[in-house]
Parts: sequence; C-alpha cells; structure tokens
Amino acid sequence: MNSISIELDKSSTIPMYLQVANKIEALIKSNTLKIADKLPPIRKLANELEVNNVTIVNAYKQLEINGYVNAIKGSGYYVAEQDNIYMSYDISSSPSNSRCINSENLDSHNTYVASPNYQEDFKLMSNGQIAMSSTTINFASATPDPGIFPFEAFKSALNEVLDRDKGYAFGYQESNGYEPLRSSLCDYFLQEYGINATPDSIQIVSGAQQGIDIIGKALLSPGDYVITENPTYTGAVAVFKSRGANIIGVPMEADGINLKLLEANIKIYKPKLIYVMTQFQNPTTTSYSEEKLNQLLALADKYDLYLVEDDSLSGLSYDSSFKSKTLKSMDSKNRVIYIKSFSKLLMPGLRIGFIISPDAIKDELLAAKHTTDISSSGLIQRALQLYFKNGYWEKHLKYMIEMYKIKYDAMKSELKKLKIYGIDFIDPKGGLNFWVTLPKGVSASELYVQCSKKDVLIVPCNVFYVNKDKNIDNTLRLSYAATNLEEIQVGMSIIADCLSMLINKGKRTSYISPLI
Repeated sequence: MNSISIELDKSSTIPMYLQVANKIEALIKSNTLKIADKLPPIRKLANELEVNNVTIVNAYKQLEINGYVNAIKGSGYYVAEQDNIYMSYDISSSPSNSRCINSENLDSHNTYVASPNYQEDFKLMSNGQIAMSSTTINFASATPDPGIFPFEAFKSALNEVLDRDKGYAFGYQESNGYEPLRSSLCDYFLQEYGINATPDSIQIVSGAQQGIDIIGKALLSPGDYVITENPTYTGAVAVFKSRGANIIGVPMEADGINLKLLEANIKIYKPKLIYVMTQFQNPTTTSYSEEKLNQLLALADKYDLYLVEDDSLSGLSYDSSFKSKTLKSMDSKNRVIYIKSFSKLLMPGLRIGFIISPDAIKDELLAAKHTTDISSSGLIQRALQLYFKNGYWEKHLKYMIEMYKIKYDAMKSELKKLKIYGIDFIDPKGGLNFWVTLPKGVSASELYVQCSKKDVLIVPCNVFYVNKDKNIDNTLRLSYAATNLEEIQVGMSIIADCLSMLINKGKRTSYISPLI
C-alpha cells in the first residue's frame, strides 16, 4: 500500500507514535488494511505526516509487539493475520510469573470467556496469571504497555557497553552484582529517597520476585510464620509458602496495616518476617502515613523482627502534594530489608532488581543468591549502570509519569461516573491501580464473569486475600497499565452495563392486570 489516510493531533498529550499506531490499528480492525497488506515505507509515511522517521519506526514496532503487523527483513511491515493471536498477562507485580495459556481456554471468536466453574479462573489468578485474547480490554494486568518502553535509549546503553567491554560484558559478575551499578544505586537512592546505603549492602537480583525468594530461602525454615498485609501480593505469598512457612494476614486500614492486630499476631505467632508494601500497596493502593511507618519500625525493634519492604511503585506519584516516605529511609535500627524492581518503571523483561539489607544478614542473602543462579546478567547490569550515569533514568521516569497520569486521570474520571451505581474507590494519587468497592449486594466474582463475557478482564478481590473468606467479595482491582485511553473509555462503559445488570438482577416490575 503506497499511502494511508491518517490525521494526527499535534496538540494532543498522546505521543505521536502512539497516535500513528492507534490509527493504523483501527484501519486493520476495520479491514481497511487487510491481511498481508504492506504498510507504507517509513520515510514516505514520515514525510506525509510531517514527523520524523523515529516516530514511524516506534509506531510500527508498537504494532509489531501487539501482533498487528509482521516485519520482514529487507522488505518492510505487513498486516498480520489476527485470528489465533493469544496472549498471557501477569496480573501481579512480577512479570516473571507469566506463562502462555492454552488456546483451549479461549473460544472460537478469539474472546476470553470465563470457565463455567469460575473458581478455576480465580485459582489461576491467585498464581499470578490470566488468559486473554488479542481483543481483550485488560484491566487485570499491572504490567506496563510495551509500547512505552525506552528501547532506543537502552539500546544505546547496550551498544556502548558492548563496544567498551566486549566479551567481558558476558562474564559472571560478583554474586552481589556489578559494583559500579551498586555505587550508582547508592547515589540515586540517597538523593531521591533519603536511603543511606553502601555498595556492600546492595544485592542485585533478577527481579523483585527473585528477591523475595532469596529472602525466604535465606531466612525461613518450614513451620516459620510470616505476617503480611491482607489483602496482599499473591507472588509473595506463593514464595513464603514454597519455603514451608505459615502465612498470617492482618487487615489494612486507610493509612496502612492495622497495628493493634499486627502486634497481637506478633505475640501469638512470633513471626520471622513481616512483609509490607508501604507506597501504593498492591492491591489496595494504600500509602502508609509517616506515623504508622514509625510505629511499625518500633514494633520491629520491640520484638526483634525484620520488615520486608517491597517497593515497586514509589516514584510514580501524579500529585505534587503527595508525600510518603519509605520504611528504609527511616530505618535507624537496621530492621528493614528493602526490595525494589525496575519492572514497573523501566522494562519487565530486564529482570533486574535489588535488595538493600541490614549488615547482619547480607552474607546469608549473598549465599542464597549464589546458590540460586550465581549472578544476574552482567550485560544488563552494565547497561543499566550507564542508563543511570548518562541521565536517561531521570528523563524516562518523567516520561512514564506523564504517560501514566493521562491514563490515571482517564480511569478516575470514568470511576466517578460509576458512583451513580453506588461504587466507591480509593484515589491513590499514584501507582498503576484503583481499588474499587462495589455496592451492597453486588458480587465482584459475578461482575468478573459478566465482564469477561464481554471481553473485559478485571480482578475480584478474593484473589488477593491470604485467608480466603467467602464473605469477602465486594471489592476489585482495576489497572490501567496495559490499556490505552480508548480501551479505558470502552471498558469502563462495559463495566457500567454489567453493574447495572447485576444491580437490577432479580428485580421485577409489578403491575395490576384485570382478572378475566
């Protein structure tokens, strides 16, 4: 095809490459562009739209990632066959759990349909997985949209490392990680978060999920107790259980975990660890108050405990008035094991995260890491160090905040419209999710089933609870990370229709009829 008709809004806050990709996607879906049609050459379309070549390259890559086009080397980009394109998205905060779902779970119309026994679907979700088709509107996954990944800047860092270090880039690193990267992280986190760490206190790991696993491997024995927030991240629960630990969930309040119940459970169970997410908690989106952080640290010191602080989303704040600290920045008694991943802020597939540990246990964590996989990728560590050194990280984080805020504002606006149905929601002022409370009498599980029939995926709250309670079924988590603005508008409209149907379910219209 020599040309296609596309109009761009250069005053829009949506990046140009996404506008181009979305327009071409619409042409494919409407069958204006047919299977095997060739897209216009990059330079030609760039000239027609008066944008630079990189914009078109990024747009075509976005379409390729999403399965709408295929790239043929030396020839160009062609519209791909859309039937039988299926994807599996991780619904947790750790993309390392994702796996392909057999296509038998999807119907012949390429639409995900809840199984007749939807409890099986919830078991799948509890393991961090969800099946979906290429047309599904995905409010279940908190995994970022690949279209916004900074691949050009990171490619530049990778090339620089390869030119500079050659074969050494592929050698084993120290088990605790590439030292220049650990030094760069110390500088960054002192400046941005007030966390005073040394290179020796940092352990590079292959993502937050491995970090949690290494902590469990080093510190837990079968029969030990771990206390978590309730609800909480399913991936952490799975790790602790895999080590033979018993999990005790303590309810959340508006500013963090219920401290009275926490202390009562500490006295009863004498846990080895307390696992918390203090900023934009997953799934409730709660951020801890500074008062509660101080009280939590005091409890850890009083009962000689370690706190595991899983911090995947700090930095993604959309409100300049939002103020929240990490536990680690306030940790004067060395009670906090701090985990952070770059999955949500950079690219999940890099599989890079780190632990900042108290001196007393750093050797145990290092030994656990060494017996797990010796060391994380040296090439990726070296590239990430350059990414920080060359100032790419600050630019990228600013960009991510701008992109996510657009989606956050869009979903928040749609949620306000749903208040006429009696829903309520927490306004987190950051992160990637909303935590929604349904009106009395409406089941989140039933809403999941009805929405899935219309190709919209949500996550009912019972997936995230440590102690499964059949009476807890009135909340859900909605994520906007993997969606675009059109999908948010359409998907939320479908949720509204399903809500209305469930609210009116069983209601009958009474009228008087004559007896004849």
